[in-house]
Amino acid sequence: MIEILKAILFGIVEGITEWLPVSSTGHLILLDTFVHLDVTEAFYEMFQVVIQLGAILAVIVLFFKKLNPFAPSKTQEQKKDTWSLWLKVVVAVIPSAVVGLALDDWMDAHLYNYIVVSIMLIVYGVAFLFVEKWNASRQFRIRNVYEIDYRTALLMGAFQCLSLIPGTSRSGSTILGAIILGVARPAGAEFSFFMAIPTMLGASALKLLKYALEIVKGEALAPNTTEISVLVVGCIVAFVVSLLVIKGLMEYVRKHSFSVFGIYRIILGIVVLGYFLFV
Repeated sequence: MIEILKAILFGIVEGITEWLPVSSTGHLILLDTFVHLDVTEAFYEMFQVVIQLGAILAVIVLFFKKLNPFAPSKTQEQKKDTWSLWLKVVVAVIPSAVVGLALDDWMDAHLYNYIVVSIMLIVYGVAFLFVEKWNASRQFRIRNVYEIDYRTALLMGAFQCLSLIPGTSRSGSTILGAIILGVARPAGAEFSFFMAIPTMLGASALKLLKYALEIVKGEALAPNTTEISVLVVGCIVAFVVSLLVIKGLMEYVRKHSFSVFGIYRIILGIVVLGYFLFV
């Protein structure tokens, strides 16, 4: 029961931080430092990525009509726009897929620690404040996701590569990139959510495959009943919380900047760095 309660907490943190520009991976790493799951190391490495499947499902549910090219209520032109949107999403995820596949093991070994997380929280917190101040008087050239062209999609994908460093934030790097490229916040946030579907599905599939191969080779133990329950509960909670957070964030970005998240990141980064250095 204790592990299930921990899984609920991990699911809540994942559901909130996956979509806010504050770094879900960074928060999960920090949470694990204080609330450690009683699971094997190999299982946890898989868990902290695959728990994102619940969050992905929330995007699919909330935007199903917009993302469904077969919807009978859509005209032929609308269906064509939907297919075009999906192609742009595919283009956008190519950079992170290439870099992620090449550097996944190296990053797991060298970057998943509190120092990297803290520094990235602070650096991108400052970046958010700077970009929002610079952006205050600009006119956005792209107002909705359908206006995003292939070049902009590819460049947003390049910004997404930054999120491979824990503490950066996938949504934060892509939305920040979108703003710099002249995409309005709501459109940038929405396209970032769509990019998350293939990105996180691919990352989860890769982690599951690696975990399965480790089990086959005898390098890891097969998950027990408790570990399976932890993964299922974490995903379900992440899904429910994500539904609420995504709706709230889309309302927020229509009226407010991301400066508050920049301030939060800086404060959290300083607190975490100070805690581990001096406590």
